[in-house]
Amino acid sequence: MALLSDKVLVKRAKSGDFHSFDELVSRYETKVYNLAYRMLGSQDDAKDILQETFISAFKALNNFREKASFSTWIYRIATNACLMKFRTKEPRVISIDKEPLVAETIDWSESLSDTLDREELKKVLDKAISSLPKTHRVVFVLRDIEGLSSSEASKVLNISIAAVKSRLHRARLYLREKLSKYLRGEE
Repeated sequence: MALLSDKVLVKRAKSGDFHSFDELVSRYETKVYNLAYRMLGSQDDAKDILQETFISAFKALNNFREKASFSTWIYRIATNACLMKFRTKEPRVISIDKEPLVAETIDWSESLSDTLDREELKKVLDKAISSLPKTHRVVFVLRDIEGLSSSEASKVLNISIAAVKSRLHRARLYLREKLSKYLRGEE
């Protein structure tokens, strides 16, 4: 099944093949989790969004018209679930100490001070990303972290490509300013 395209798996899943839907879940669960984690900053919330996303996708699969790719559709469901979580949740401090479910290997050839500097910079960057306005954060996460194209991000968010580019530009400027202040020792 790993060699089958998403399109074939969707068609099979629509006809009742649960193994095909399981394969789609396997292909996208890490990406959906990481998207939710980066948007919400909480492992528990990301796990909830992961579950909600695939339950919603399963329930709505027969209504999926396949005008967009499955990946775009599943990202749209996950993004909408994250945005709903933003609306219903009270503001809180986002932990930057918890890591997403992505394995990271340590290169022991680097000096300890380089590793510590990189970890500190990562924390500063995570904090800066979490402080972005949600409309800019979601575009930044989709484009620069998840690697979607501007066209794909516009489909996921149901906004124009120009809006994606504008929000991404503003997010990058904001992050550049935050990191510049940190590097100058102002924060």
